[in-house]
Amino acid sequence: MEYYLFESKDIDGNTGVGGGLGKRMESEQRMTNFMGVDSVDEYMLKVESLGGKIIQGKTSVPSWGYMAVCLDTENNVFGLWQEDKDAK
Repeated sequence: MEYYLFESKDIDGNTGVGGGLGKRMESEQRMTNFMGVDSVDEYMLKVESLGGKIIQGKTSVPSWGYMAVCLDTENNVFGLWQEDKDAK
C-alpha cells in the first residue's frame, strides 16, 4: 500500500502534529482525522458514554500502535490513535 508518514515541528524544534496520507483506495473513501490518545480502550468508552459509536474497534498496527474509528453524535467519522511501538 502506498502510504506516507509526516510530522511537523514548531519554531523551537519541538515535535508537533504528525500523520499519514495514503492513495485513495475506493471512490467513496473519505478523509479521516485521527486524534492521539493515551489509551484507545479508555477513549472508546468515553465516545460511547457521550453518545458516539465505535465503527471499527481497537485494531493493532504492528510496531506502530493501536487505532479505532468512531462516529460522533452528528455522524462525523473520526479516529483514535495510541502510539505503541510494542503493538503486535
